[in-house]
Amino acid sequence: MGFQYLRKLPDPEEVIHQMPLEGHLKALKAERDRQIKAVFERRSDRFLLLIGPCSAHDEDAVCEYVNRLARLQEEVKDRLILVPRIYTNKPRTTGLGYKGMLHQPNPLEEPKILEGVYAIRRLHLRALRESHLTAADEMLYPSNYPYLEDLLSYVAVGARSVENQEHRLTASGFDVPVGMKNPTSGDIEVMLNSIQAAQSPHVFSYKGWEVKTTGNPYAHGILRGAVNQYGQNIPNYHYEDLVRVSEAYLKRNLANPTIVVDTNHANSNKDYLQQPRIAMEVLRSRQYNPTLKELVRALMIESFLEDGSQPPDGGRFGCSITDPCLGWQKTEALVREIAERV
Repeated sequence: MGFQYLRKLPDPEEVIHQMPLEGHLKALKAERDRQIKAVFERRSDRFLLLIGPCSAHDEDAVCEYVNRLARLQEEVKDRLILVPRIYTNKPRTTGLGYKGMLHQPNPLEEPKILEGVYAIRRLHLRALRESHLTAADEMLYPSNYPYLEDLLSYVAVGARSVENQEHRLTASGFDVPVGMKNPTSGDIEVMLNSIQAAQSPHVFSYKGWEVKTTGNPYAHGILRGAVNQYGQNIPNYHYEDLVRVSEAYLKRNLANPTIVVDTNHANSNKDYLQQPRIAMEVLRSRQYNPTLKELVRALMIESFLEDGSQPPDGGRFGCSITDPCLGWQKTEALVREIAERV
């Protein structure tokens, strides 16, 4: 047998009991959830920005970033809702490399998933306590979501996971918005199928139980560009792309049809400095077309304290060790410009 059982992980209930969310923060989260859902329900005209590092590898740097974001949120609160990306799992195309804080609480050490379970909850709790901003994380592994389910206001399902039935069914039980990315192939019908699945009720096996879900009316689409058979990046944020996706989306008669545009990844041809330009083009498309203004209600932006990226042993505080990110100075300017234009 190829498995070596190293240690049993604690149940999510045990970890939450040891590291609870305080009552006043529960109330704060409930209010943030209400405000974010209001955007999807068209009860609010505020625009969402899902913004932050490609992956959260350093607790101090992430909290410094999120605290700065909180001060910026106060400045733009009438126009924008800022949802920090605190992504504690990192998908890898080949399965190799740094897989996120859950796997490696210290990126320079060997994987220690037991320590990682506590590290990711500690990070999210600290960020919320200090900033009062509830965050987004990626559901790379459905079995890990329960360790954070009381803390998150937004969940993303990545391009490599969106066709997976377990991810779709688990998303159908969330009570917060869940973004389903288009797959790396760019197939929009696959993305729409995943939204439909997540919005539908299901009975399935979860956490050792037979469970029944009601369906998640806040499941929606994220456009992140595509990769063709030659490995070339193909964007899907241009005006014509948004129109085609909107037409296909509206034919499905899904609840709260919403599009988030990811300004990095294949949309930017992995050039993080293109993100401000892409954001402005998407906003111009919204201004020109009322249907797009109705459907495109958020952007996803990768940014951190420092520009670019570095190897895990690089030593630059607040610089990504995975995909390159916009630094804080550029981020601050971009957020203010978006607030002026939405």
